[in-house]
Formats: sequence, structure tokens, C-alpha cells
Amino acid sequence: MDKPWKISRGPIAATELDLEKANAINMLLIRPVGVLPAKAGDPVLPFAVGLFNELRPLLKPDAGVTTLRRATAAYVHGRRYYFASAQPDSMRHGLDGEPVEPLSPEDRLVAQKRFLSLKQTTGKADAPEQTPPIPSPSLSKSEQIRAALLGKRNAVS
Repeated sequence: MDKPWKISRGPIAATELDLEKANAINMLLIRPVGVLPAKAGDPVLPFAVGLFNELRPLLKPDAGVTTLRRATAAYVHGRRYYFASAQPDSMRHGLDGEPVEPLSPEDRLVAQKRFLSLKQTTGKADAPEQTPPIPSPSLSKSEQIRAALLGKRNAVS
């Protein structure tokens, strides 16, 4: 995976989770910004470099910069944001949502690697857990408890 992807998947649509993260940012600002999705299906737009510095002056007086930084980080470190950034035709966008410049091949490659890493991690988390086998009913209650405790001890050692 040393080369950025060559085939575009087109605009990456925002999901409900993306909207929650975008709304968390907008709630901290005096006005919503166009670079964030407003509804499910809106495209996820990669931010222009330094966009956070443009968000800071829009911060509500009662909101903290650290809170804005965390909300923004939660959004830009999301799987779909990385996926949108990894596309061959991906563009960086300003505060109003207008394209500013293309992402560099290096930035696209980093986004691609992070997307694949998150996808793999999420895949493992989505896998159903194996349930331990139920002891046969022929064992007494004390034998079942002992077998369960020994099983845990053997699993730890």
C-alpha cells in the first residue's frame, strides 16, 4: 500500500454518526459552517489546511477552545472522513464548503492507510464474540463451577 488509490468512489456520503459529530462542532459556533454536512447523504468534505484557525473566531463566548478542538478531532479522525480524503479526486474545502486545493498524494496516502486501519479495527469489533461452551447437564452444580474456574485459570496461564 505504497501508492494512493487511483479509482474514485465519488463523493462520500455522510451518515448519522457523521452528522452527530458535525452538529457537535456547529453547536459550539455562532453559525453553522458550510464545510460540514447538514443532513445524511451530504458529502463529507476534507478540511483546508488551517481550517481550525478559521473556526476559532466563530466560537460561542461560553464554549471552550479545547471543546472545539476535541469535537473537530472526533470528526476529522472518523472513518468516512479518511475515506473521503483518500479519494483520487479529493479536494480540501474552506469554511464555506468551497474547494480550495487538491489533497497532496502524501496526504491521500496517509488518509488511505488510516481508513484501512480503522476499517480493520471496526471489522474485528463487529465480529460476534464466541460464547463459552455450556457444561453438560450431567455435572453437578459444584462440578460446573469448578470446571468454569479451572477453565478461566487455564485461559489466563
